[in-house]
Amino acid sequence: MDRSLVPAAAGTVLFYVVLARAGIGCPIRFLSGISCAGCGMSRAWLSLLRGDFAAAAFYHPLFWLPPLAVLVWLLRGLLPRKLAACLAWTACALFLAVYAWRMADPEDSIVVFHPESRLLFRSWRTVLRFLKK
Repeated sequence: MDRSLVPAAAGTVLFYVVLARAGIGCPIRFLSGISCAGCGMSRAWLSLLRGDFAAAAFYHPLFWLPPLAVLVWLLRGLLPRKLAACLAWTACALFLAVYAWRMADPEDSIVVFHPESRLLFRSWRTVLRFLKK
């Protein structure tokens, strides 16, 4: 394993722990009001760690994919390049398909689209008002 990645991984984990403790959770959703394609993944893994597979699948149906992606990444030197690329593109396509499906479902309470209530939208609206004066 490349040891130079350890500080970056630790920093990322620390960043998300601080955000969670501050009540922010996902920075993308906090700033934009729009859920990302991975929305619900942390809650899915917490549910899985409690042994609640149904809740894990509810929070994000692809919760099982990140460990496989890490495994493929670790074995990338042993896998043919085309296979690794195909697996990466398949994972991206799956995430985008699930994201589109969840965004289109009005009953989905995990993935939301409420940009009008968040920081970026309010800031942009303030800038536009200032420019009109």
